[in-house]
Amino acid sequence: MEETLRVCEDSPIKGETKYCATSVEAMLNFVHGIMGEKTQMKALTTTMTHDFSEEYSTTPLNHPQNYTILDAPYTVVCHTMPCAYTVFYCHYTISKSKVLKVELRNDANGDRDEAIVVCHMDTSQWSASHVSSRVLGILPGTSPVCHFFPSDNLVWVPKTIDNGHETLCYCLLMRVLIITCICVLFFEYTFDDNK
Repeated sequence: MEETLRVCEDSPIKGETKYCATSVEAMLNFVHGIMGEKTQMKALTTTMTHDFSEEYSTTPLNHPQNYTILDAPYTVVCHTMPCAYTVFYCHYTISKSKVLKVELRNDANGDRDEAIVVCHMDTSQWSASHVSSRVLGILPGTSPVCHFFPSDNLVWVPKTIDNGHETLCYCLLMRVLIITCICVLFFEYTFDDNK
């Protein structure tokens, strides 16, 4: 609960609008305030029907992973926060981000699930103490940072976005952290709009 209060009370970074909603209605009001009252929206979330954690923590995946880049002009992300009552930490950032749907496939039994990933293309306003700086060993603004969303988090996008375009990403997956590290390097090239 202490962490939830800290996150909700911290000042937003430059270009960010944030809000801690204590109900679904308050969350929707915030999202509509960002996207516009008349914008039809849809919520994307990770759908995990299988337990991949054990296989992913010990076995590399030996095949390309399908992912779809969604052409969302903007997103509002809402994270559930640990608290005695409902709290959604929602935020919108002006900086470029890419939303991806990633198909996860278990090599052992063929089970498939779909995860939502957001790649932050500009991290220059992030604090040097941000968890990604510590874990990935990078400085803010030096590299895009991508991360998977848990199934209880929501990524709100305009309903009119197309299904994006599919690409193959070859990721050697030992753990979720390794997925992020390898994909960060791959996306740095793939998402460069100048290429």
